[in-house]
Amino acid sequence: MRRVPVPARPHRLAVLCGALALVASCGWQGQADEGPLPGIPRGVTAEAGSATSVHVMWNAVADPDIDGYEVYRGTTKVKDVPGAEHMVDVIRLRPSTTYVFTVRARDTDGRVGPPSQEVRATTPAAGPADRAAPTSPGSARGRAVGSRSVQLSWSAAKDDRGVVSYDIHQGGTKIHSVGGNQTATVVTGLRPGTRYSFTVRARDAADNVSPAGAPVRLTTPGTDDGRGTAPTDFRATTHRDDTDGAYYIDLRWVPPRTDGVVTEYQVHLDGKAATSVVYGGDAPRERATYSFYAGTENGVRHRVRLRALLPDGTWGGFSAERTVTTGDAGR
Repeated sequence: MRRVPVPARPHRLAVLCGALALVASCGWQGQADEGPLPGIPRGVTAEAGSATSVHVMWNAVADPDIDGYEVYRGTTKVKDVPGAEHMVDVIRLRPSTTYVFTVRARDTDGRVGPPSQEVRATTPAAGPADRAAPTSPGSARGRAVGSRSVQLSWSAAKDDRGVVSYDIHQGGTKIHSVGGNQTATVVTGLRPGTRYSFTVRARDAADNVSPAGAPVRLTTPGTDDGRGTAPTDFRATTHRDDTDGAYYIDLRWVPPRTDGVVTEYQVHLDGKAATSVVYGGDAPRERATYSFYAGTENGVRHRVRLRALLPDGTWGGFSAERTVTTGDAGR
């Protein structure tokens, strides 16, 4: 299948793993008798949590044999993380310093896969001695978004020198962190029909942590209709490329909101998986586009939909299905 990035002018791609930013995932191969090495963690982000810590997140590698992850600061391994988790706080860092992080997956045989894309984070200045913690975040509220995710929001905390980050706790466990300028997030990877309690704490550059805000108690629906994790505003049209006389199906959608970056999608054509879209660079967060080869015959009718591989390594719900006919505008 030929694939064409949008909005650039379509062109043919060899059916091989290319070195483009948008590619089909080919994986890394170990020796023939050992099978493939663990995949590359994608969607890696790093954000300062204080003057001496950085919160690193990544998308879980969708492989049942993943036993854990290794987090590197530069060339030095600084954290081992269990396979069921895909975030960690790297501590004991220096203020006003830029750090580079990568993540590698490790399988149950102890083999380590290739490193992720490098990400950078700069810790803020420590400033004078500061022992005053921020105030508690206020007006905490939330809602279930489908059966496997919740959306949380709160009002900003106050601090004499500024809030650097917010920590989200599920029960007594910290599960996420966002920047100090952010007052909302989406938590995914939850179970249907389960009651949860979330709290938010503010953190300043000196690592002073506020008391927890009021708990937000939510129960996820007992069945998963997929709407909360599905791409939205999905559109499909077709066009004919005059250079080769072939028709292409052009897709547009809004990525689902998650507690990480969605870097992979699966496109279904006429009820079957047709191709995967994997972003090798910065994945789109507001609007995504993609175009793929649909043959040379005019008037052929197709049904198309897609779904996202979520940061927790599971597939989200399907988008609405659209019908297009080669030679027509589609919808």
